[in-house]
Amino acid sequence: MAHISRRSLVLGSLAAGATGLATAVTAAPAGASGLLRPAAPSLVRSRLSLPSGIQFGDAGTDSAVLWSRSSGPGRLVAKLRAVDAQGVVIRGKGAFQRTLRGPWATEDSDFTAKIAANRLPSGSRFAVTMAFEDEHGTLGEAADGTFTTAAGPNAAGRSPARGGDVPRGQSFVWTGDTAGQGWGINEEIGGMFAYSAMRATKPDFFVHSGDTVYADGPLEETVVEPDGQVWRNLVTEEVSKVAETLDEFRGNHRYNLMDANVRAFYSEVPVIAQWDDHETTNNWWHGEILEDDRYTVRDVDTLAARGRRAWQEYQPIANPRAMARGTGFEPARIYRKIERGAQLDLFCLDMRTFKSENTAGLEPHATSILGEEQLQWLIKGVKNSKATWKVILADLPLGIIVPDGDAQESISNADHGAPLGRELELARLLKAFKAAGVKNTVWLTADVHYCAAHHYSPERAAFTDFDPFWEFVAGPISAGSFGPNKMDGTFGPEVIFAKAGERPNQSPRDGKSQFFGHVALDEADTFTVSLRNGLGETVFTQILTPER
Repeated sequence: MAHISRRSLVLGSLAAGATGLATAVTAAPAGASGLLRPAAPSLVRSRLSLPSGIQFGDAGTDSAVLWSRSSGPGRLVAKLRAVDAQGVVIRGKGAFQRTLRGPWATEDSDFTAKIAANRLPSGSRFAVTMAFEDEHGTLGEAADGTFTTAAGPNAAGRSPARGGDVPRGQSFVWTGDTAGQGWGINEEIGGMFAYSAMRATKPDFFVHSGDTVYADGPLEETVVEPDGQVWRNLVTEEVSKVAETLDEFRGNHRYNLMDANVRAFYSEVPVIAQWDDHETTNNWWHGEILEDDRYTVRDVDTLAARGRRAWQEYQPIANPRAMARGTGFEPARIYRKIERGAQLDLFCLDMRTFKSENTAGLEPHATSILGEEQLQWLIKGVKNSKATWKVILADLPLGIIVPDGDAQESISNADHGAPLGRELELARLLKAFKAAGVKNTVWLTADVHYCAAHHYSPERAAFTDFDPFWEFVAGPISAGSFGPNKMDGTFGPEVIFAKAGERPNQSPRDGKSQFFGHVALDEADTFTVSLRNGLGETVFTQILTPER
């Protein structure tokens, strides 16, 4: 892509945000949305508003989840129209229009609501207008967005589907780590501008690989950087301390959606969201008791249940069990498969809920990272996948050593020999893939706050019963930078590329210590990965050709 300066990204993002705001306040133009009619400003101001914007999620070949949050009790209403590549509503042949009414948003859900939009035409682009109607049926502020369904599994070349001849190829971005290490929304530099760099690539969807919020990382109004510059955070009450109550966890999600770049991005790019540790607290595991004086609630399971509920309320995930409320520890709740046609199946993992206690990782028996149920689900799903590429979305890395004091936070145990502890679970998985003859698996992850490309191969490994594969790492998108970390040799990783910030916990100010990954699939199924900084500049590219 052409070079884009941080200034142009910020200005473009703010201009888009200002335009959307004007449309919402003055009501949609006649014929544009079909939801609102022009009304006097005094009437509009009394209607329900959308303080956190709109989102789409888990968009596959024929479905997506629509999300928004209301300023008060109301029912979510969404109007979908098929549009062509220029955004013009399709008339006549190929036309599609549907109005959906969702659940009633109340205080019990922090006024969030989701609609599962199913039976949509594949390979189509949709213009969507969302608003909440009150108890009198009066519609409030409207917001416009767009998303695209993937071409169906039988598509070849270009899809003849409705949405303006959408190509079989597709692209997406991934990253992790938003508002971490004390670096929140700094409006003096244009907010979380790296989200605008991702938006500029015009991806079909976005994978947030965890640490969607930093519930354990309070923000201060000012932070003095090593070079003397003063970072100025926008601060709310909920993010000024560690999150313990349900409302404090919710407040961390509300906070990130205050950023104009984030809202503009989510209105155009469906998200596949994962959770990791900071949605609750750093490096947590089931059953842990905290020894942290910042907390009055020390039982991690209590905190995780509240954090999980808030996360589920604010993420547009499609699994029906994930859309239902629970304690936070139900099985099969947020790991899921998203089908993107003949080219791509995505396996979205949950490496937190079933994770064993952090130890040195040297147990001679297997300890849990996925849990048996999820492990078997993943083996079966990848083995049965008919898609060319099977992309495994992991919220923790495989071969990177991630210390937690004297213990280990991720899979690797810093011992380069035969698999032990959590590594034994990974060994079973990789062995099963090889036995089934699975081809074209790629792992994508974040977590470690730098970007990297790793190639795993048995000839370099202590454990050899697996086929070679790639792992790509990206992040942070708006947090402190760290790394690069050391690697564990058990599964034979080779670091092909790694890039981190200039110093530990470098701020996102210049954009060059922030990273996201971009994947482009062309009509021949070539899988092109590029790692990019927060300005959108490409720092590494790897082209993968599928095995047939």
